[in-house]
Amino acid sequence: MKFAISYSCGKDSALALLRMKNDGHEPVCMITTINESAGRSWFHGVDYELLEDISDSLGIPLVKCLCDGDNYHTEFEKCLSAAAAMGAEACVFGDIDIDDHLEWNRKRCEAAGLECVLPLWKQSREALAYETVDTGIKAIIKCVQSDILDDSFLGETLTRELIGRISETGADICGENGEYHTLVYDGPVFQYPVKIKLADIIDFGTHSVIDIRSDR
Repeated sequence: MKFAISYSCGKDSALALLRMKNDGHEPVCMITTINESAGRSWFHGVDYELLEDISDSLGIPLVKCLCDGDNYHTEFEKCLSAAAAMGAEACVFGDIDIDDHLEWNRKRCEAAGLECVLPLWKQSREALAYETVDTGIKAIIKCVQSDILDDSFLGETLTRELIGRISETGADICGENGEYHTLVYDGPVFQYPVKIKLADIIDFGTHSVIDIRSDR
């Protein structure tokens, strides 16, 4: 099957991509939604230069889905239609078990005439977190919800030990509820490690982020 992947640059989309490739399916593009006013990807805050670096290392063409809060779903559907024109038969998502996300994904795919595929759906969050690190996916924590995880987690690459520390705080082990977001810079789906550099930590009150930039 040829597929597009909704690629946030985080660990769950990377694991979903790895599983699809291991099962013999072929990615034709990665669709990343971008906050047009901020010039960075939604939720994970990846800038254009680093997105291009990630696309190059994955060897998968990048489809930039420029949108705002009001036209997010319609612009995503347009990008899905573009993916279909590139030969995609399905779109793959890294969601785990939030039903509203599944319904949203299905509606967008239906509008574009694509199959909706969720390789991680309804699987153990703990098992998925450990599978991520055990398969060699290198995911660095980029954003934390400040009332749950403190800034000491920012810039750390996920390991079994770090997952244990996250669990001890009471946070969801996968960050599925937004407790943390990651950026994947290396692993079995990459042709080579993406060169990154850590910049400033920015406190937004409800959450803190570490700025991660390309280090070409």
